[in-house]
Amino acid sequence: MSEKSITDLSSVHRPIELANGLPNAHYTDPSIFAEEAQAVLFNEWAGLGVTAEVPEPGDALPVEFAGIPLLMLRGRDGTVRVFQNICRHRGMILVEEPRKIEGAIRCPYHSWCYATDGRLVSTPHVGGPGTNTHAGVDRSTLGLIEVRSHIWRDVVWINISGQAAAFEDAMAPVIARWAEFETPLYHGGDDSRFDLKVRCNWKLAVENYCESYHLPWVHPGLNSYSRLEDHYHIEAPQHHSGQGTRVYRQLQDDVGRVFPDFPGLGPKWDTAAEYVSVFPNVLLGVHRDHAFVILLMPQATNETVEKVHIYYASPDSDASLRARNTAQWKDVFVEDLFVVEGMQRGRTAPGFDGGRFSPAMDGPTHLFHDWVAARVENYRTQEKAAE
Repeated sequence: MSEKSITDLSSVHRPIELANGLPNAHYTDPSIFAEEAQAVLFNEWAGLGVTAEVPEPGDALPVEFAGIPLLMLRGRDGTVRVFQNICRHRGMILVEEPRKIEGAIRCPYHSWCYATDGRLVSTPHVGGPGTNTHAGVDRSTLGLIEVRSHIWRDVVWINISGQAAAFEDAMAPVIARWAEFETPLYHGGDDSRFDLKVRCNWKLAVENYCESYHLPWVHPGLNSYSRLEDHYHIEAPQHHSGQGTRVYRQLQDDVGRVFPDFPGLGPKWDTAAEYVSVFPNVLLGVHRDHAFVILLMPQATNETVEKVHIYYASPDSDASLRARNTAQWKDVFVEDLFVVEGMQRGRTAPGFDGGRFSPAMDGPTHLFHDWVAARVENYRTQEKAAE
């Protein structure tokens, strides 16, 4: 990283009344994007996908995560694992498109083959023509490189560096907050998933999602019944932030049918809903009758893919009602696009100092900026110590 790319983050840590947001370079500079990938996306528990994307044994999904080729794979034993999507021989990409692995994962270059649990099981001609073993090639040490992973709320969380705390400890605050929702989740299927390609840095999507300040102007339809004054902040410093509403109106079809509720919920959830940004890149929403996850997949400084998945309390929820619910949420999320893309364009203005925060309304956003800054500074300290 060049010297000019070292940003001063001291003002981000000030009390919210005096703080600035992250500097422009954190949204526009490729070297800062790469630095944040290491400091934030790789060193923490980040979201890669959902298990519903690999529902059957042998299902394989290649995913590029901040430039790293990964493979999400459900093994013959039913376990979902994450591997680096490369052959241990010459680094060839193993799986180019989502598919079912019927036998072994075969490298298209020299046909080295791997089992769905990552073991190297075949090395054709490695000892010369017709000789498939060699004393210098120990298959037991050359399995696929596994990435540390954990499943919670159907999200496949990964910690690429392997240095984060145990998932249960790292995520204890949000797990405890939503303990009532520790019930089975059923993905709605193809009509309950969609992607949005957004021309902005991934952090701007987090910042917008975790605050309700923008509702009256960006989401007038939603604000017509779940008003700004019905909302409250969710703030867990150095972990997550978001918003909740005390007014949630269940979706109904033309004859008044609704989705069944998740079992065992307290009376609070009769009318409440909550939306939390779990740092760094997972946006979660819970309601009495459905839940969703948005995975933010960083592509470049100014390009992000939002992958949306919607879940229900029952595996046989009504298809027409699901489609209506998906369309409703897609409309809401699309309403946000001009805002996050407009802020991205604004980050090219040299006079912008990161912006200021409303002490009353921007607490969740300030917490996220403070969290990112702290992890980048810690990474820089470690890098300097290693020099």
